Amino acid sequence: MKIIFIGTPDFAVPVLRALADAGHEIGYAVTQPDRKRNRGKVTFSPVKEAALELNIPVLQPEKLKDAEEEKEKMRAFAPDALIVVAYGQILRQDVLDIPRLGCFNVHGSLLPKLRGASPVQHAILQGMDKTGVTIMKIGPGLDDGDMISKAETPVDHKNFEQLFDELSQMGADLLVKTLPSIEDGTAVYEPQDESQATKCGIIRKQDGFTGFDEDPAAVERRIRAFDPWPGVFCQKENDRIKLWAAEALDTPAGRPDGTLLKASDDGIDIACGGKILRVTELQMPGKKRVKAADFLRGHAAEPGTVFNKELKK
Repeated sequence: MKIIFIGTPDFAVPVLRALADAGHEIGYAVTQPDRKRNRGKVTFSPVKEAALELNIPVLQPEKLKDAEEEKEKMRAFAPDALIVVAYGQILRQDVLDIPRLGCFNVHGSLLPKLRGASPVQHAILQGMDKTGVTIMKIGPGLDDGDMISKAETPVDHKNFEQLFDELSQMGADLLVKTLPSIEDGTAVYEPQDESQATKCGIIRKQDGFTGFDEDPAAVERRIRAFDPWPGVFCQKENDRIKLWAAEALDTPAGRPDGTLLKASDDGIDIACGGKILRVTELQMPGKKRVKAADFLRGHAAEPGTVFNKELKK
């Protein structure tokens, strides 16, 4: 098939590579513009890096809806399909009308659950038993198009990176298997059940803060969902401490939330939502992340210490 690929982050890269490996003709990879990051260094999107490696021409409009020159190039290629994976912009109808067969999306959830920008994180945050990927035909709304195929996997105790990598490869494999049915007209298009739809928004840095006033099981899930970014963190006076692994104990704390109860090689116990969060891996400012037992060999963790209830800017 003649394909134009539209995507930006790491999640999209296995899909792009799988399409190339399967022998599809990829006319363009459309991705977000280069950005300045740390110390002003200009960085390419992961999709651009992969496209250059695969010798695929790259288009990088700031806003595709206003990019008439880029859209004309896409029309001139006359694609059979547009494949969209985590691009970061809503496609207008004039773009959706470009391909012969339609525009198709690889979404990192079992739709209609978790429409939106952060389905992988929210599968963990919400304590779901399972999640997966969905191939759908793109419509005018947000992730609400007709579904064609799905694949699922248990969430178990996976953190974000583990689930992210698994789902991105699952999506790549599923798309390659699904495209022949789209091309020959045998694909079955299933409308989404709007009564079952849920949404998830953008994760922001401040979402990682905890004042230990929530259920410890929710904090433990957030630690896994936000590893590596933005991380879950607490504050002790002016120190911002990151929590990288923890256990939720269903034991009454008997002390105010945010109080350090005890510290041992098993972990650092903190009163959290009336129960106990046992922190087993953490990171001090400017230091590496370490196991709690290693941390305690060089730092004091005094029972009765109280962590900040609010985030200091």
